[in-house]
Amino acid sequence: MRLNGYLLAALVLQWLPEVVRAEAYDPLQVTAAVGAQLLDRDVIDESRNRTVPLRVYLPEATTPAAVVLFSHGLGGSREGSGFLGKHWAARGYIVVFLQHPGSDESVWRDLAQAERLQALQKAANPQTFMQRVFDVAAVLDQLAVWNKASGDALSGRIDLDRVGMSGHSFGAVTTQAVSGQATANGRQLFLDKRIDAAIIMSPSTPRRGTAEVAFRNVRLPWLLMTGTRDTAPIGDQDMASRLAVYPSLPTGGKYELVLDGAEHSAFTERRLPGEVNPRNPAHHPAILAISTAFWDAWLKKDAAAREWIDGVAVRGVLAEADRWQRK
Repeated sequence: MRLNGYLLAALVLQWLPEVVRAEAYDPLQVTAAVGAQLLDRDVIDESRNRTVPLRVYLPEATTPAAVVLFSHGLGGSREGSGFLGKHWAARGYIVVFLQHPGSDESVWRDLAQAERLQALQKAANPQTFMQRVFDVAAVLDQLAVWNKASGDALSGRIDLDRVGMSGHSFGAVTTQAVSGQATANGRQLFLDKRIDAAIIMSPSTPRRGTAEVAFRNVRLPWLLMTGTRDTAPIGDQDMASRLAVYPSLPTGGKYELVLDGAEHSAFTERRLPGEVNPRNPAHHPAILAISTAFWDAWLKKDAAAREWIDGVAVRGVLAEADRWQRK
């Protein structure tokens, strides 16, 4: 019996030792010719009289691809953390960056420097949080429409059976809510069942209730990312809050990365006011590698990616003082 090339490769892979397969997998590798295409457009939610700006990073291939959403932090925009969108798209994902009116850059941009912090603090309220949660649902609804619309740039390109949700800071709060965090009475009010996995950058515990109640019923794969200096002037979140999320999660597809020396802005492309320590150039490659492997493992069901992130190979992108754990 003759074996074609693909079948032979599959059989060889099956018998390779786990460590060899994991080392062969490289989440930072992209084709040099690949450059993410950008598509800026708006989602109009008539039920709320609200427009949600988007920036979409498109992969080179036009076949249906898994989609990853990203929610920015307080005072941010769809243009922030572009290093994530570019890399994830180069790895074959359709990446959608949301901009949340009322908690985006419009809050501070036209104000004097002395007035900006107070304006941002005022914008971090339950009403803007609720709008953010509804933004996620509205965007997923609209992506389904565009995916079916003949002639649309996104027509037939989105696999909505494979959806990742991610966010930083206030975007992490948003991500936690729509991917399984419960309220103080244990109800998962905002869970969007279309989401399959989530990456939370700068996680936090709830202001009301306990971490155990908030996170004990999270069933989706979660990857938490923070740093040993990940505090912010708004929200009163200290390192104890950041680190209390992981122990409260149930086992199964749960990961935590704590980057040594990383401040709150490590997951963005510019330092925040008040940060004085130099940025570590090794942090972004680690963030990209581990986040990509997580998406590949849980959205693409890539066995090599799963072995890489669950095994010893993942330590190859980390410094000795960085903390990595899974359960």
